[in-house]
Amino acid sequence: MVKHFDHLTIVVRDIDQAKAFFSALGFAEAISVVISGEPFASYMGVPNIEAEHVTLVLENASPRTEIQLLRYHHPAPLPDPHIRDLNKLGMNHICFAVDDIGAEVARLRARGFRTRNEVMDFHSRKLVFVEGPEGVTVELSQWH
Repeated sequence: MVKHFDHLTIVVRDIDQAKAFFSALGFAEAISVVISGEPFASYMGVPNIEAEHVTLVLENASPRTEIQLLRYHHPAPLPDPHIRDLNKLGMNHICFAVDDIGAEVARLRARGFRTRNEVMDFHSRKLVFVEGPEGVTVELSQWH
């Protein structure tokens, strides 16, 4: 039986920008290593893999919540021309609950990150989509 969410991994070209984005949401770098060769190539299904693997941990969260970043040295990462399109098949977006959506949006905008829309009210919460690293959609949700 599933116990709880553990982590999400995002492949990025600019690891510093991705770390800055998640830092603005309260994540801190826990570990950074380079993964290469076996057993990673077999496990990931990526022959000759070599990638920087950074684990970011949401501070003071219980249970532990991680975002893992991969920056491939080899092979070259494959672009997803539809990553921003929320009507594509597959992974759509990730959502984080927040205490004060207005404060979070202001903090992100002050650091140069953009929202995709204005805050809306839906199903007993305020919601907003944020443009995350590599076009990944990150949603913030404040329950009321």
